[in-house]
Amino acid sequence: MSQTNTSLLDEVMHWSQETCRQELRSVMPKLTSLHHQSDSWDDHIRIMKIITDLFLPHIGLSELEDECFSKILPKAVTVFDSMMKEIMAQVSGLSSQNTELCNLLRNILQAMVQIIDALSTCVRHVGSFEETPDLDAIRSLPTCILKILKETFQHCKDSEVVYCGRLSLVADLLQGLFKEAYSLQKGLLELLERISLSSSAAEEEIADIVTVIHSLLDICSIISNLDIALHANTWKFIIKQSLKYQSLVEEHLRHGDISSSLCDNLLVSFHNCMELAEQIKYAGLQDSTQSPEYKLFEKTAKMCRFFANTLVHYIKEFKFFLTKYCSSFHQLYLQIISKFPPSLSAPALPKVLSEELNAAALVPMDAFLLQLLPFRPFAEVVLQDLRLSLEHELPQCLLLANVTGQLSGQPEEVLQLWYTGSQFPEETPRLPLYQAIFNSFRRCYTEHKVPVLLPGVMLKGQAQASVTLHQHICVRLCASVAVLPPLYFPVLERCLIDAVLQADTETALLATDVWCFTARYGTAELCLHHVLLIAHLVKVCSADCYQSFHLGLLLKRMVFLMTPNHQMELVEQFPPSKMENLQVWQHVLFRALSKEIRHRLTTEIIDVVQKILTDWQNGGYKLGQVDKMNLVLSSLLAAIRGQSSPEEQHMLSMSAARTVTQLWLRMSPDQLQTHPVLQNTLLLLLSISAILVKNIEPQIISQALLCLDAAVSHKCADQLLLAALEFLSSLGKIFVPSDSQSQILPRLSSLFGVFLADKSWLMHQHALEAFSYFAENTNHEEVISQSLCAEETKTKVVNYLSKTVHAQEDAESRLERLKQETQITEQHNEKLECNDKNDSNKLTVEDVADSEPCPKRARQETSTEDEYSRYIQTAESALKALQTLTESKTSTTASPPQWLESRLQELQTLITQIRTVK
Repeated sequence: MSQTNTSLLDEVMHWSQETCRQELRSVMPKLTSLHHQSDSWDDHIRIMKIITDLFLPHIGLSELEDECFSKILPKAVTVFDSMMKEIMAQVSGLSSQNTELCNLLRNILQAMVQIIDALSTCVRHVGSFEETPDLDAIRSLPTCILKILKETFQHCKDSEVVYCGRLSLVADLLQGLFKEAYSLQKGLLELLERISLSSSAAEEEIADIVTVIHSLLDICSIISNLDIALHANTWKFIIKQSLKYQSLVEEHLRHGDISSSLCDNLLVSFHNCMELAEQIKYAGLQDSTQSPEYKLFEKTAKMCRFFANTLVHYIKEFKFFLTKYCSSFHQLYLQIISKFPPSLSAPALPKVLSEELNAAALVPMDAFLLQLLPFRPFAEVVLQDLRLSLEHELPQCLLLANVTGQLSGQPEEVLQLWYTGSQFPEETPRLPLYQAIFNSFRRCYTEHKVPVLLPGVMLKGQAQASVTLHQHICVRLCASVAVLPPLYFPVLERCLIDAVLQADTETALLATDVWCFTARYGTAELCLHHVLLIAHLVKVCSADCYQSFHLGLLLKRMVFLMTPNHQMELVEQFPPSKMENLQVWQHVLFRALSKEIRHRLTTEIIDVVQKILTDWQNGGYKLGQVDKMNLVLSSLLAAIRGQSSPEEQHMLSMSAARTVTQLWLRMSPDQLQTHPVLQNTLLLLLSISAILVKNIEPQIISQALLCLDAAVSHKCADQLLLAALEFLSSLGKIFVPSDSQSQILPRLSSLFGVFLADKSWLMHQHALEAFSYFAENTNHEEVISQSLCAEETKTKVVNYLSKTVHAQEDAESRLERLKQETQITEQHNEKLECNDKNDSNKLTVEDVADSEPCPKRARQETSTEDEYSRYIQTAESALKALQTLTESKTSTTASPPQWLESRLQELQTLITQIRTVK
């Protein structure tokens, strides 16, 4: 700088305030020119300080921009930027030994502080005017200050990396720099809050305020980890200004950046809260509310609540500009909900910390969801058939359940958006809400099995209880159905039938619960209509498919809800006297029916059983007719189980016992493996015999055990084994006559021994229960000891009876096992449904061939060889039983009857005659 210019500056510095005011017009242009031409940082700062300290106080508000700010502030930004670059260029050589460089960097930082101080002077001067300034009158001030603030905060944030272990050499100056910048931003925001733009503001002014908002948004991303209060106040200003000038700036704001930044800040503060809460828990400081850790947790929770509420408010005000970001909002909801109980990934926290977190993050999520309900893109994201990560499946299910609770009172277009699903090909595919809930619930298999617990509904006069996920979703769905407009009832019905007909039984049970509520809440005519529909579906379904099982469960429960007149109408529509209707009645619990209807059904079923049995006998016991026999036995079993009075039970038992006796005599052990259809017959006979065991003769029980022994010696279905255990346990209720004990008791002991040694944990558990029941009721104690020949089996039974608890699975291992089971179950269900898609369930030519043997095949089944085999097996079984009886009697004082010898001789003669026949 020339000597003349230096002399001017020296002279000006000694002027009084009055002199400065008088010479303002003549000197100010020279000073701004010198400032613009200055090359050194020292000259720049010296001139800037002279202008801001001596002359700025005398410049009027209307002249500030043109005479001062527009001329000196851009240069200040340039100089500040060059200082920052110089630091970055030199800092690598910084060390305590390099005092020259250390002093250089400290001087630069001090110079930066002086620039910020000069800017603060400018802000204070503008704020000193009583009149509110126009933004146009100070346009350069906020723009330049925000650029310097951004660089300053970024440098402070990166200081540990920039100075790399040598931060202590400049820490005091960096701290001072941050404080000055903090103070400068605070003053600037207070000044800007005083400014107001009119609705007719010029485009330049609108652009200026938008620039301020976006610049502060950029600063927020920098200061989030520097100072909580500064971060919060900056965000408050952004939102306040956005709303203050909403009509002017809403089309210019970076709504995506603002909303995503709010989401990110909410998640960061929320995760920080969770980490602090876990640290407090492990340190045992949850009761030390005055500890630094607890106070930091409270501050962080307060920030979390602030960001959650701010996001909700922003969505509410700018909803039409945020539709593109619904996927992010959906993910935010899932991430937050996944960290709260009952989610399996939620940490266990002390109650006081958990309540604080609930208020900070969980409670605002309800308001958050409420704002998003009208958004079509949000509904399209949520109602997709989503495959989420395992930890987000439960939050998705809870989200959908919460939607059902918030739809009440919404406009018609919102209800249609959520309830109906996509209607046209050009729409983005979305499921109806109820279908989405059932699909989501199905994927929460692990949560069902744990099981996770949620707060139940508050009932007057009762404490709030915890309920399973099934109960929670069921209550939400039923509450939704109760207020569902009639327009959407057909959609509900379709969703219910789809849920019942899918492969997952837990989901089908949920749909059954909701369906029963719907029928009970509605009219009796609605219930009748649904029952007739379900009965028709049961009738046309294949008996061994999962759909038939699910429909049968639903039908069984729905019949309870019918009036007696409507129950009679069901009987008229599906009379059991017709074979094709028996599949319906095998699923009905007869005790749900009135006494008159129950008597009529029982009578008709007995008649049709006798007719089918007679036809089978007259037809030569052809295996092709066994399916029909099994169908009538299923209905007979349902009738026996459903009798409520002793009189009804006695009448039916006598008739059913005669039928069962005839069928047991026709059962051939050797045919059970070669003809699988007979295994179904065996299963039904075992189940019926378990109920009628007191009405069955000992020789029939012996025959049943003989068939059962043949069946369990080979691999057979679990259902058959369970029926076998039911039958074996029922034998404890009878006393076997002495003349039959040798035929029955040894075989009974042997069968119990086989079942108790089963390696399948499920079958082993049922075997223990069956054996325990038998042991408690039987008079034949020798069976108990003979069943426990193996020491290992004996130990297991003793442990079970004494309720000895084995080493329990730890929670983590159990959870991991359940997750693996989830994958297996899902694969199994998907396989069932995939097979179902390939099978139309319509009666094709191939179906006929599978279900009804062709004439040629029927002739093979009743061939001469087959007839020989069946009769010789029956004779052999009878002779072996006679041999066992005879041998047992020789060891006692009792001798065989005298006529036995002559009868054996007659049989020998008969055998000789058979052998000599050509």
